[in-house]
Amino acid sequence: MRVPAIVALTSQKGGSGKTTVAMQLAAGLARRGLRVGVVDLDPQESASRWAESAPPDQRFPADVVRVVTDTRLGRVLRALRDTDAVLLDCPPSIEHGHTLAALDVAHLAIVPVVPGPTDLWSTRAIERLILQRKRLAGCLLPNRVTRTALAEEVIDVMREFELPLLDATLGQRSAYALSAVRGGSVYSLGRSAAAAQEEVERLVSAVLNRLEE
Repeated sequence: MRVPAIVALTSQKGGSGKTTVAMQLAAGLARRGLRVGVVDLDPQESASRWAESAPPDQRFPADVVRVVTDTRLGRVLRALRDTDAVLLDCPPSIEHGHTLAALDVAHLAIVPVVPGPTDLWSTRAIERLILQRKRLAGCLLPNRVTRTALAEEVIDVMREFELPLLDATLGQRSAYALSAVRGGSVYSLGRSAAAAQEEVERLVSAVLNRLEE
């Protein structure tokens, strides 16, 4: 990628796992040899706090930039122009200025969806917003998936959306929360997080494939 690929992680409601997806994806891309930046656009600053939780002798494998309310996104992106990929962790609101700005500059928008009725309903609004931007590719990512009949049914309904399903899913695993507490990714947890690592590897491959389309 000769210019940074810009990926927006966005949703209409909190709790969908945007930050988890952004940070694990960033770590996975870095393991593929890419220079990665994460732009923390969420007022909760979860991505920034995640990276700051790393031990003093370690650092998160991507640059994480906190953006305050009055900072222009374009200025931040210019500062990250030497990276290969920039992940935008958006606020959980489609009305927020940072969300709208992110969708205007992104090449790909990923919408994490927890398989449940309320997340499914709220996804319709963000889908419309993405489809209005003809140059913006978008996809849905089943996240925090459990092995239940409800989850399978909701994922089947997600296939009826206009936005396609990404060829990856992330399960409801303690490894994701533990890596946040330690300021790293599932890769830093060793063999005990092998299943989560495999999920993130599939996520990275799926995202790279989408960006190459």
